[in-house]
Amino acid sequence: MKLSDAEWTVMNALWGHSPASVRDLLERLEGSTGWAYSTVKTILERLVEKGALQARKRANTLLYEPRVTRSAARRAAVRSLLERGFDGAFGPLLKHLVAEEKLSARD
Repeated sequence: MKLSDAEWTVMNALWGHSPASVRDLLERLEGSTGWAYSTVKTILERLVEKGALQARKRANTLLYEPRVTRSAARRAAVRSLLERGFDGAFGPLLKHLVAEEKLSARD
């Protein structure tokens, strides 16, 4: 499952605290994103369509919670990067990280 940057932002907010309503998420994200209610709602709807979230109704409010774990989403993102940029091989990615990126002694 491929997530856009905006979808990652919403998923990270939900992995931290779920279930959540659109208004809950808007409050969490408003300072860092400046998104409108409709923007958050649209992203949530896309994530439900992708199967990343489930929505359940409590009273008159939809509550959203992840159907995929952060770990599973990360695996999919790394797999996608490997396929697109490194012909599906982990070795060239690792070589690139060592040669091109600033790694700390701890890393």
